[in-house]
Amino acid sequence: MHICFLCPEYPPAPHGGIGSFVQTLGRELVRSGLRVSVIGIYGYGPAFEGEINDEGVRVIRVPSRGPAGLRVFWNNWRLLRALQQLHRESPIDILEGNEIAFCRLPRSAPGLKLLRMHGGAAFFGMTNRVDLWGEKRSLRVADELCGVSQCVADGTRKLLGLGTRHIEVIPNPVDINQFFPADPSVEEDGLIVFTGTVTARKGIRELVRAMPRIVAAVPHARLEVYGGENVFPPPPVPLAKQLSDSLPPEIAARISWKGRVSRSILPDALRRASVCVYPSYIEAMPIGWLEGLATGKAVVASQTGPGPEIIEDGVTGLLCDPYNPDSIADKVIGLLKDPAARQRLGSAARRLCVERYTLPALVERNINYYRTLLGRNSK
Repeated sequence: MHICFLCPEYPPAPHGGIGSFVQTLGRELVRSGLRVSVIGIYGYGPAFEGEINDEGVRVIRVPSRGPAGLRVFWNNWRLLRALQQLHRESPIDILEGNEIAFCRLPRSAPGLKLLRMHGGAAFFGMTNRVDLWGEKRSLRVADELCGVSQCVADGTRKLLGLGTRHIEVIPNPVDINQFFPADPSVEEDGLIVFTGTVTARKGIRELVRAMPRIVAAVPHARLEVYGGENVFPPPPVPLAKQLSDSLPPEIAARISWKGRVSRSILPDALRRASVCVYPSYIEAMPIGWLEGLATGKAVVASQTGPGPEIIEDGVTGLLCDPYNPDSIADKVIGLLKDPAARQRLGSAARRLCVERYTLPALVERNINYYRTLLGRNSK
């Protein structure tokens, strides 16, 4: 079986996202005996041309070219040609992509087209007409639909009027062999860790605004932020600097902005944390949350979106109001002052990941799903 992912984020960003999902699943599919390719439009210049091999995953990078006014059409034509060439070399059984992956591909593009919902423009409340058109067109081209959470499946169904069309739900996996608990002595008392894109939607403003209260209650508390901004064009003043400048100097000094880092350092960063905090307004199925849970950490996450679907409040983590800095502060302060609660929640979080989100179990589930689709569509 040959699975080809449409993904322009490979190798992935260091803090989750679709690229991380594709890399994690793709490598395991290869280990399970499947042929896996990744193809997408990448950046400009020779550095983005050619192929790379990532633990058996064949990554075909189509560099962006063409005059500005025609670049989108030129690039999509070149992407289709690359797909057709790949299909001639090794027939593609399933072509998988996100909400807008198929918007400019014809129905005749090779492979059964599986649209996996990771959270698109409609789900996240964006009103850009081009993006919304792209999602609707992509949904029409797709043969099958899958969502990474019930939340994203139900939300997209309602927002884009999908009626009774079937949407399979398969959650994102987490590598529990990479993200695992460390000896308790590794934990740095008072350390709060946030991983994710530094953007308003991730609740970083509210987390930063919660810090004065947190530090007042727990004087040795400090925050490390792992992740960069993903805004184009970049603002005149980066959000991290805006937020730091809004704080008293003594509080700003308690926040360390790590920027984009290699994913290889994230497990150790999480293991050092006393509390991991993810106050996003809305998510689809955040891999960052799963990584914190798998590391056996006390996690404070949002009560919105898939929060209740992933975390049982007070049992496997705590849920907060992401729009309310006081709610975030209350949860974090309570955990920083209660090592026993941190241990209890962290142990339950690890068990949750082992029981529900392990990579081998979900890889097998994905393989069975692929086989079911091919069997269903061959009739």
